[in-house]
Amino acid sequence: GMSVAQDERAPREDIVDEPVAIHIDQIGAFAQALNCTGDDPPCGECPACRKIARRTHPDVRLLDGQEGAIKIDHIRALQREAALSPYEGRWRVYILAGMEQATHEACNCLLKTLEEPASQVKLILTALEADLLLPTIVSRCQLIHLNPLPPAQVQQALQERWGVEEERARLLARLSGGRMGWAVLAHQNGAVLARRKQWLDRMLAMAEEGRVGRLDVAHRLSRTPDQVPEVLNLWLSWWRDLLLVKEGCPEAVTNVDQETVLRERAQRYSLQQIREIIRAIQGTARQLEQNVNPRLALEVLLLRLPGAE
Repeated sequence: GMSVAQDERAPREDIVDEPVAIHIDQIGAFAQALNCTGDDPPCGECPACRKIARRTHPDVRLLDGQEGAIKIDHIRALQREAALSPYEGRWRVYILAGMEQATHEACNCLLKTLEEPASQVKLILTALEADLLLPTIVSRCQLIHLNPLPPAQVQQALQERWGVEEERARLLARLSGGRMGWAVLAHQNGAVLARRKQWLDRMLAMAEEGRVGRLDVAHRLSRTPDQVPEVLNLWLSWWRDLLLVKEGCPEAVTNVDQETVLRERAQRYSLQQIREIIRAIQGTARQLEQNVNPRLALEVLLLRLPGAE
């Protein structure tokens, strides 16, 4: 249920992490919960809920930057209006959708309203991910996460809204796990995919390496401890993909750019070997959470990978 309406102590602003171009039905439910006149808000049946659903409620406004990004003029108009009392509801509700595309001036102008909101105003900001917004805005809001998206929808949004070419969009969509904001950031920051390729290549090369080469990788990786969980996760996803290929489900793999290598390696290893490695990587990740020496834990793991002498 929506607890937004009941909790009067909650900050007056919410940021909704919204995956799709816009999850407006879910967000509309917040506005309904705030102005519902039924018994169990949002009831969906009372005149207020119905008007909000039809977008005809005078106190609920949607700014979605359809004509482009939200600009400073939009925010100034909002500020003038927000000073007035609601016409018929308990709250004036402004839904500012796609805030990650708003202009810098609009964001700075909005900060004033977030710092001193009018008593009967609720602002609901939506963004693909909170990381894409100014930290000063995020710190003044309460965060609400909506569900992740299907990969196909992430891929489509990347291609249509961000002009990402198909192969790259497909890969980012799979790697994102349905987190649109992550996919956009990874597209904009080439280092994310470059680092991933570097650590996957290292792991693949280890099948040909002996003890010395493996200990060297363990040593190098342990020198950047903050990267270790990310690298272990990456390796885990690759071995899980190998298991899927081995069991005849190649269409479900995450690392879609690795399909050729996965097919080739699936011939080399038995199901039992693959399952053992998956368990070993998971075990190492758990040990590191319990503050085991990273270099030692990684050495033990890498020496267990198949192919060592």
